[in-house]
Amino acid sequence: MADIRPFISIRPQKGKAAEIAALPYDVYNREEATKYVENHPESFLKIDRAETQFPLSVDMYDERVYKRAHDMLWEGVENGTFIREDKKCYYVYELTMQGRVQTGIVACASIDDYHNNVIKKHENTRAEKEADRIRHVEACRAQTGPIFLAYRSNEMINAMVKKAKEQEAEYDFVADDGVRHRVFVIRDDSSVSQIEKAFSEINQIYIADGHHRAASAVRVGEMYREQNPDYTGEEEFNYFLSVLFPDDQLMIMDYNRVVRDMNGYSFKGFYREVKERFDVEEITEQQEKRPQERGSFTMYMEDHWFLCKIRSEDRNPSDPVADLDVSILQDKLLGPVLGIGDPKTDGRIDFVGGIRGMEELVRRCEDDCAIAFAMYPTAIEELFAVADAGLLMPPKSTWFEPKLRSGLFIHAINEN
Repeated sequence: MADIRPFISIRPQKGKAAEIAALPYDVYNREEATKYVENHPESFLKIDRAETQFPLSVDMYDERVYKRAHDMLWEGVENGTFIREDKKCYYVYELTMQGRVQTGIVACASIDDYHNNVIKKHENTRAEKEADRIRHVEACRAQTGPIFLAYRSNEMINAMVKKAKEQEAEYDFVADDGVRHRVFVIRDDSSVSQIEKAFSEINQIYIADGHHRAASAVRVGEMYREQNPDYTGEEEFNYFLSVLFPDDQLMIMDYNRVVRDMNGYSFKGFYREVKERFDVEEITEQQEKRPQERGSFTMYMEDHWFLCKIRSEDRNPSDPVADLDVSILQDKLLGPVLGIGDPKTDGRIDFVGGIRGMEELVRRCEDDCAIAFAMYPTAIEELFAVADAGLLMPPKSTWFEPKLRSGLFIHAINEN
């Protein structure tokens, strides 16, 4: 039974949402973040990445950076840039990208559900990546970046979302990247109760994106529990900010691979190795370069595109991880032929989100790589199957679009 609760949100005043809303903190490097904040001084990125307020001589993990994030957030609350809801609400968050709509519910999820596997994971997290967000949440005394959760579509929740979208939107704006964002507030007690009850009857919720943000929020909650041994479980630090989407509305894009060299092979030599392992044919100039079905990927090297198909004998339906296209590519080619033993740590491989298009793969091969592999997107059902089995996806298996904006909803966990 999932404990998905309404909460008292801190959020932008109505006319400020468009300029405050920001892409997730981790899509920028420091130089990019600094430049963006210079051009968008009201962006929430200045709080999510407060090192943008300091010269490069100041380490981005300096204690002053986190204190500045805290100060800017709460100054915004004091001066009215952000407002505080007067009661616990749910929010409907609709994103429209290239005519395609997905709508989720903004709420708070339980750290106990995270621990007891009602909320299922499909990625390992790394302590060093968690450390920064732990310090950020702890310093701000608030969670500022929502976790992207998914659940199997539910008729009752769908009906409540549809009803909420019949009212006037609280926020309605189009971001720089062309994605439209609309937010609706669910305030009435009856609707809030029905949504909470509907989620309580769902036994499986999945982290789609944001494993490190989730782990960091949970760790801060655990720290507060250790500091408050008489906690009741009702305190806000027992919950973390989330947006929950039904599975039938989600789009996973391809997450592609580029490799810096051929591991000593010539073009012909490497091509022979590929043909031994996959069914291969060259793609003409007029043909589609992006793979069109599961069980296939395309490969680019030395100005040539090839379509590669996985053979039936190499599929393993009984193992949801081994049966993924990205796993088969790794196990049959990247590892044994190209020598990419651990793609998480090997500097010879890089990953390119499908949002960048096939042109980016060609550009990388012209710039700093020798081979590119374009993958067919992992399906949400495959992600669910891996998580249900208690297994882990290979690194960089999924790329979700559109990205949730930070700064639209803030969950205070301790204001003392």
